[in-house]
Amino acid sequence: MANKTPNRVKPTDTELKEKLVNLNRVAKVTKGGRTFSFAAIVVVGDGKGTVGHGLGKARDVSESIAKAVDEAKKNLIKVPIYKGTIPHEQKGKYGAGKVLIKPAADGTGVIAGGAMRAVLEIAGVQNVLAKSQGSSNPHNVVKATIDALAKLRSPIDIARQRGITLEKLFNG
Repeated sequence: MANKTPNRVKPTDTELKEKLVNLNRVAKVTKGGRTFSFAAIVVVGDGKGTVGHGLGKARDVSESIAKAVDEAKKNLIKVPIYKGTIPHEQKGKYGAGKVLIKPAADGTGVIAGGAMRAVLEIAGVQNVLAKSQGSSNPHNVVKATIDALAKLRSPIDIARQRGITLEKLFNG
């Protein structure tokens, strides 16, 4: 099976931070009444360009979060971060969720809403402008943001591909 994202990372011994994006209580109506369970969306990252997301479902809150963290560690990708921001503008899409991320000047901070903010902060991006344009469903927004980050290409790779220096790439 071909790997969909070329910049996948194996979970190593690096210190991964985790952030809960959304916790949803779900009720299943049975003959004996309502049965409650929990669905947790979690993002994990090292703050240096590695990020992943996961969904965990269980009867207990802590168990669903633990399952989500384990799932997130299996879906890690590497994000090129250049001078604290992303190298170029990029759009991402997953289902009805559409996102736009733009590089920002130093000191801008992470200007993003809800689920996008969690993903970008845990990835280690310090300055970025982001906009969620489609669905506000946290599942789709997180996956669309990860899609946009996975599509990013580092300036070093682009310069190498074109056979030019980094200075020539940025100065024209």
